[in-house]
Amino acid sequence: MIVTPLLQLAADKQASDLFFSVGAPVNIKIEGKAMPVNAQILDGEMTKQIAYELMTPSQIDDFELQMEMNFSFREPGVGNFRVNVFRQRGDVAIVIRFVKGQINKVENLNLPEVLKELIMEKRGLVLVVGATGSGKSTTLAAMIEHRNSTTSGHILTIEDPVEYIFRHEKSIVNQREIGTDTLSYDHALSSGMREAPDVLMIGEVRDRETLKHALIFAQTGHLCLTTLHANNSYHALNRIVNFFPYESRMSVLSDLSMCLRAVVSQRLVRGVDGKLIPAVEILLKTSLISDLIKNDEIEKIRDAIEKSVSAGSQTFEQALYQLIKSGKITKEEGMRHADSASNLSSLIEFSGRNTMRVPVFDPSQVGQENIKPGADFSDVRFDLDTKK
Repeated sequence: MIVTPLLQLAADKQASDLFFSVGAPVNIKIEGKAMPVNAQILDGEMTKQIAYELMTPSQIDDFELQMEMNFSFREPGVGNFRVNVFRQRGDVAIVIRFVKGQINKVENLNLPEVLKELIMEKRGLVLVVGATGSGKSTTLAAMIEHRNSTTSGHILTIEDPVEYIFRHEKSIVNQREIGTDTLSYDHALSSGMREAPDVLMIGEVRDRETLKHALIFAQTGHLCLTTLHANNSYHALNRIVNFFPYESRMSVLSDLSMCLRAVVSQRLVRGVDGKLIPAVEILLKTSLISDLIKNDEIEKIRDAIEKSVSAGSQTFEQALYQLIKSGKITKEEGMRHADSASNLSSLIEFSGRNTMRVPVFDPSQVGQENIKPGADFSDVRFDLDTKK
């Protein structure tokens, strides 16, 4: 394929994304920083040719009808990729995400150990929330792989598209992709109960029907995991409730208070070495949290997490404080990502952490650890047949 050299480049540099947009050169993102791969400016014919070469004939038909297409593919000898093709300003644009082949362990991702306990639960709803690109899928994959390698059972995933490929280890892992293995989330979830899963992973909650299915699974003795775009745990809970009409609010809150097991909120922050590391807020269900949800007092949840004696619960400020204390991030970086800068300041001042020397972040080192010998970015150039 025309794009193969760039796919190889992304894999070699351990990049997260490639961006193709008319009027700009191809950009590659490494450790959260985007940069052009060369000086070649893309035009409309170039981006269209690249996109159409990536898609199957049926995907092209769907794209021309719906003007967007999500899919994944494997480039032999290179790796797995997730692709979003869409239109902007009348032209085709593409974002290709490199999906790292190896599924990392929870501990290797600097994630809280409590995630290992959550994935071993027998029932309940676990939400993993955060912004686009915050590592939600990577965290879910690490959790699922922990269970897969630890205990027997049936793990069913429904994704759009499938990102990480699991091998059957102690568990059977069946992965269904929207558009390839099933027509829609609704179709897949409607038959999901008959497939007897012990664990159900829904790629993303996008609408009310998907959320209804997730709640039903969690209420009927299954462990259900899914992701949601939200800034933190209380924002996530408000989003869930707002999927439903106002008259259903108290009923939904009651269901949620009974089946919710945890909300894992994640942000990627810049470490002192220039690499991105996760800061994770953990909301674990306690009797107090359950009562706050049931009584529609979600705004009190952050204070409840902060004062919680439940092992594993932590606010973003507490997570950021630990990263600062361990010297992994600067105080300034922590402040940029805190929900409450004053709360984080109080934690630092109380411990005397602000009197200790914090390593200084050198922006010139961003991504340098991942740069391996090989072609320079400027060596990658397209020779496209724009007459096609």
